[in-house]
Amino acid sequence: MTLFIWVLVFCCFLCLYRVGAGPTPPDRTVAIDILGTLVVGICTIWAVIKGKDFYINIAIAWALLSFIGTITLAKYLEGKGFDE
Repeated sequence: MTLFIWVLVFCCFLCLYRVGAGPTPPDRTVAIDILGTLVVGICTIWAVIKGKDFYINIAIAWALLSFIGTITLAKYLEGKGFDE
């Protein structure tokens, strides 16, 4: 199980590299979205290892905030206002 966490952490560092070196803003947005998904996966595996339910709650909250952030950033990059 811990091998999966280390693989996901390695993937997180790859996503952070893409956020910093992404050639375009949409590439950076996708990297941030994937990073959020990886963090949800880490929280889920950690919940299975530890047997604690609140890590699942953290994963759900992180997924919701990641989704809202991605939609907001996509609307901003598109040039539309937040009320459209």
